[in-house]
Amino acid sequence: QVQLVESGGGLVQAGGSLRLSCVASGRTFTMYVLGWFRQAPGKEREFVAAISRRGGDTNYADSVKGRFTISRDNAKNTVYLQMNSLKPDDTAVYYCAARAPYLPISPNEHAYTYWGQGTQVTVSS
Repeated sequence: QVQLVESGGGLVQAGGSLRLSCVASGRTFTMYVLGWFRQAPGKEREFVAAISRRGGDTNYADSVKGRFTISRDNAKNTVYLQMNSLKPDDTAVYYCAARAPYLPISPNEHAYTYWGQGTQVTVSS
């Protein structure tokens, strides 16, 4: 079992940047592929980015490629989402998620077992 706690959300103007963090506690951090998902009001939750257990492989939604960067610091049990050139369409609750141990990277939200509580990101125009 792993517990995930996100932070770093807030209100930012269009074109600005935010960095989200997600700290994991519980079992060995390197056992888990980690992902970021988001859910805007009235919309389904969607994939944003994912990173492999050692950080060597990443995957991004087309809508964020070139603007967002996912990374992880295994020594700190933390995964990050650096968000640049933010747009009002990026407004959503952002969730950190982990797959069950030793499974490969995936953009499918149903492939993730553990979820954080979410952090709100609001981008004003």
